[in-house]
Amino acid sequence: MRFLRVTPLVLVLTTTLACGSSSSGDEPAAASSGGGAFPVTIAHKYGSTTITAEPKRIVTVGLTEQDPLVALGVVPVATTEWLGGYPGAIGPWAQPKLGGAAPPEVLKDAGDGPQFEKIAALKPDLILGLYSGLTKEAYGTLSQIAPTVAQPAAYGDYGIPWQELTEKVGQAVGKPEQAKQLVQDAEAAFTAAKQANPAFAGKTALMATPYDGIFVYGSEDPRSRMLTSLGFSLPADLDKVLGDKVGANISRERTDLLDRDALVWIVPNVADDAKKLHGDSVYNGLNVVKQGREVYIDETGDYGNAISFVSALSLPYVLERLVPQLAAAADGNPATPVTPA
Repeated sequence: MRFLRVTPLVLVLTTTLACGSSSSGDEPAAASSGGGAFPVTIAHKYGSTTITAEPKRIVTVGLTEQDPLVALGVVPVATTEWLGGYPGAIGPWAQPKLGGAAPPEVLKDAGDGPQFEKIAALKPDLILGLYSGLTKEAYGTLSQIAPTVAQPAAYGDYGIPWQELTEKVGQAVGKPEQAKQLVQDAEAAFTAAKQANPAFAGKTALMATPYDGIFVYGSEDPRSRMLTSLGFSLPADLDKVLGDKVGANISRERTDLLDRDALVWIVPNVADDAKKLHGDSVYNGLNVVKQGREVYIDETGDYGNAISFVSALSLPYVLERLVPQLAAAADGNPATPVTPA
C-alpha cells in the first residue's frame, strides 16, 4: 500500500525563509494582495504558509504535486520517489510536459520520511506536501528549511481531492487560472465517460488491494473518488465499517463488503493474487466473483502506478483503460470478459 509514513527527526537548521513564512493562526485558504499573484497564503493542517514571491526552487515531499507543477510549466528541483522508478519521479503520463527540461532530482522513498539534510542542501524556496501524511514534527523541521505547505486540515492524511491539490499548487506558483483550467480539462474526461456509460449511475463499486489481508479504500481516498466521479456509489456504511475515511483492512467476517457491481483490485501480480483470492471460500462464494465483476490491475505497471497517482495528468490516461473494464464488469452479463489493459 502506498502511503507516507513520516519518522520524526530533530534537526537544528539555520536558514532564511526566502519567499514566505508560516503561522498557526486561522487564515484564508488562499489570499493575495496587490495586482499580482503574490503574496498568497495557503492554510493547512499545521497553520498557514504565506508565499511572498514566485518560488524558483520547489521540492515536493507529497505524492502527486509534481504533476500539476510540470503541467503549469514549473519543474521542481526535487521530488520524492513513490512509484515505478521513473526519471525524476515523473510518470509517462506527465513526461511530455517536461519538454526539454532535465528531470528533477529524486529523493529517497517517503516511507522513511523526508530526507531533511538533502532537502536543505537543495536550498528550496518552497516545499509542497499537500498529498502527504506529514507529522507536526516533520512539518516543523521542513518549515525551518523553507516555507512548507502541508496537507489540508479538512481531510484525513492523504485525503486531499486532486482538484483541490491542483488549484493549491497553482496558487503557490502564481498560476491559479491555469490550474483551474487543468482541473476543468480532467473533469471533462470524467463527464465524457459518464455520458458514454449512464449504466454506472446507481451501481456500487469499490477499490481494494491484498495488503496485509484485504485493504479497502475509503471515501476520502482519491481512488474511491475516481469511482464516484464516474457515477458509481460507494457502500453507504463504508467508512463506518472501515473506521477510516481513507481506508483500512477488513476482517474476513466483513468480506461481504466486497460484493459490489464492480470491484477493482490493485495487486502486485494479477495471476497469483487472483488465484489466492479465489482460493478463499468466503470470497469465492460472492456474486462479484461468480458473475465476473472483478477488475484486476497490476500495480507494478504504468497503469497501476497511474491509478494510484490520481493527478490531473494521470486521470485521462487511467480513464482510457479503466472505463472499458468497469463497463464490462458492471454490465450484468457474466459472459462479458474484463479485458486486461
